[in-house]
Amino acid sequence: MSALPVTIPSPTQGVWDLGPLPVRGYAMCILAGIVAAVWITQKRLEDRGGRQGLTLDIAAWAVPFGILGGRIYHLITSPQAYFGEGGHPLDALKIWNGGLGIWGAIALGAVGALIGCRRQGIPLRVFADACAPGLLVAQAMGRWGNYFNNEIYGSPTTLPWGLKIYEWDQSAGHAVRDAAGNAVVKGVYQPTFLYESIFCLALALVLVLLDRRRDFRPGQLFALYVAGYPVGRIVMEFMRTDDANHILGLRVNVWVCVLVFLLGVVLYARFGRTGPPPAAQDPDAAPDEAPDEAPDEATREAPDQVVSSRAPD
Repeated sequence: MSALPVTIPSPTQGVWDLGPLPVRGYAMCILAGIVAAVWITQKRLEDRGGRQGLTLDIAAWAVPFGILGGRIYHLITSPQAYFGEGGHPLDALKIWNGGLGIWGAIALGAVGALIGCRRQGIPLRVFADACAPGLLVAQAMGRWGNYFNNEIYGSPTTLPWGLKIYEWDQSAGHAVRDAAGNAVVKGVYQPTFLYESIFCLALALVLVLLDRRRDFRPGQLFALYVAGYPVGRIVMEFMRTDDANHILGLRVNVWVCVLVFLLGVVLYARFGRTGPPPAAQDPDAAPDEAPDEAPDEATREAPDQVVSSRAPD
């Protein structure tokens, strides 16, 4: 048998027991991503005049809703392992084993963010613009949870950055081992989780740079995130070889990518017609001068919260 090419190694274990507490690599990556997203969003909100701790107050609603939405999406699009023949319905509750769909997480997370924003008196669009880059960083970090679970990979490859994947015991959280105790190698595959992680970081950087150079109306930066992410994700979907349900011969997530991209385009156009951009306001206007047109709800300031929807130059 020929030797395996040079590869990116994968962990042979995804769960570590610290006494009675199991520490799971997947969960740690998700939590690290949430912490990063909250920190980045808070910094961006403070640049816009937001108070300290504001993002945590909103995240207290957005994060639980997002996790629930991500799990629901996964269960709807991949129900066989839980509710199909030989499935285990109780495993639907075991989110630590993996299985969070980003589409559901963003959709229901937005509902939680809306509740949090209303309780804090902040326009949702302003908050969404502030958190868009942080969300991408969280997604990039969360993808490394798939690395610890030896999942989300593409076709076999001989490329030097191919990912060595092991036969995996999902319930035990480690690689299957042979009679000699060696981890059983499944093969070397395209590291699609890594490609997506890099793409998310690159898109986050692009959004930050655009935010500093252009006068977007409230919500438009988030709309660019909504339209931009599916562009990279659809490429990964065509590369992935893991089991997935199909519609008209294409993976479900391919169709979702198309719909979400179109949604982002529509939102960008709609938000572009709503309210003046911050830079269009006259900084030399007298305090008692009234604007020709009342600002819409997305641009109206909340006392002691956010004074601008745009990042400073």
